[in-house]
Amino acid sequence: MNQNMPCIAVIGGTGSLGGGLAFRWAKAGYRVVIGSRSREKAEQACADILEKLPSAKITGCGNQDAASRGDIVVLTVPYSHHESSIREISDAVQGKIFVDTTVPLVPPKVARVQLSADWPVAGAAQTMLGEAVRVVSAFHNVAAAHLHNEGDHDDGDVLVFGNSKAARESVIELVSAVGLKGWHAGSIHNSVVGEALTSVLIFLNKNYQIDGSGIRITGNPA
Repeated sequence: MNQNMPCIAVIGGTGSLGGGLAFRWAKAGYRVVIGSRSREKAEQACADILEKLPSAKITGCGNQDAASRGDIVVLTVPYSHHESSIREISDAVQGKIFVDTTVPLVPPKVARVQLSADWPVAGAAQTMLGEAVRVVSAFHNVAAAHLHNEGDHDDGDVLVFGNSKAARESVIELVSAVGLKGWHAGSIHNSVVGEALTSVLIFLNKNYQIDGSGIRITGNPA
């Protein structure tokens, strides 16, 4: 394993998306710290991954501790916990890359785009955390369950948003590590597109009985 690879903290890593990303990054050789409001749940999530990957460099702890340990911090919590989770770990992520995967789904109408005052959600995260934190928004349109598959997979592309191109590039490397292709998609303000598109994909999944639809960017870069 390359010792220069960053340590990744996955806040909310006991959920489907967080657990799937943690599994994929651990498989790719990254050091991973799973964070949760419950240390016991975080440790159990690590144990589940270690059953598949006995040599994985992965640990579990509380959210604040995980955020402190990570070089890059990835938030994978439900929309209802977005603001409280950010406030909990704000001090620990200063000076770091903070990846916000949050999709503002409001049950029960999750297949309907519901714009709100804090859209894009990742923009609200940037405002709360301040300019010392490089917020990058990504992984909105990934079928979380597919990430837990142990074989090779190709589940589409990932739009990566953020005000820092260098930070976006670092996250695109993480996208590649989970077996997907990342695309620079502009500033954090553009994140509203990725966030809203998830509701459309949920509708497509239901209407066409698709097991986790995704997106694909067509055309060949020059």
